[in-house]
Amino acid sequence: MVVAATDGPMPQTREHVLLARQVGVPYIVVALNKADMVDDEELLDLVEMEVRELLTSYEFPGDTAPVVRVSALKALQGDADAQEQVMNLIRACDDSIPEPKREFDKPFLMPIEDVFTITGRGTVVTGKVEQGRVNTGDEIEIVGLRDTQKTTCTGVEMFRKLLDQGQAGDNIGALLRGTKKEDVERGQVLCAPGSITPHTNFEGQVYVLTKEEGGRHKPFFNNYRPQFFFRTTDVTGTVDLPKGTEMVMPGDNVMMTVELGKPIAMDEGLRFAIREGGRTVGAGRVVKILK
Repeated sequence: MVVAATDGPMPQTREHVLLARQVGVPYIVVALNKADMVDDEELLDLVEMEVRELLTSYEFPGDTAPVVRVSALKALQGDADAQEQVMNLIRACDDSIPEPKREFDKPFLMPIEDVFTITGRGTVVTGKVEQGRVNTGDEIEIVGLRDTQKTTCTGVEMFRKLLDQGQAGDNIGALLRGTKKEDVERGQVLCAPGSITPHTNFEGQVYVLTKEEGGRHKPFFNNYRPQFFFRTTDVTGTVDLPKGTEMVMPGDNVMMTVELGKPIAMDEGLRFAIREGGRTVGAGRVVKILK
């Protein structure tokens, strides 16, 4: 997480920490950038203390999280000390962030981030494999936003190298047989056949951000229509509040029923963010799929 030493934690810093907490990011390393522009060491200490307090307030280990003072600009300009600071930051990431446990045994799932056409080869979709493995020659499905389509993965590419397989944690390009570029879009998922289905209606447990966290200043009511962000896509949805709940205030935890405008590949436990007018106003997870 990058914080400017000249500004200290900003509202969006708080928003990012909250989102990291809500979506289950387990570790945070802080780069205190522009440290060369703050002459007073005590001021830098104060900014670092503020950052640590912010992390602690969202149940991250603020006392022990690495906070590394850097100057990205000076490092880019070739300053040896500044470059060593950046290396210290990378070492802090290596030392304090363990390799995540990948779910190789679950069915293949990859949220689509981008779609390209490669002349003479066909359509390639890119993304990070969330779980499982995909092999060249595997039958797969494209799920969400439109009718489910079947296709075959005819090639896996990573960092411009052709591979036989992509697995959880890999950023890959998957070549799809007989699929046109206009047939597939960001926000859909590639998956093992029959492993995940598209849905529009669900019950979700939602935390609504306070004004101080960068959220709404006012409550919302039944039929509220914000954007719901799942994986790599956002879809407008209509909120139905529980019986007896007139309105939801910033800072509330609430169980709500949502009807999305388009079907999204989802299963129970999937996390999402709620946004409105370019800012995050809530975060939640799917508790029960209804339709």
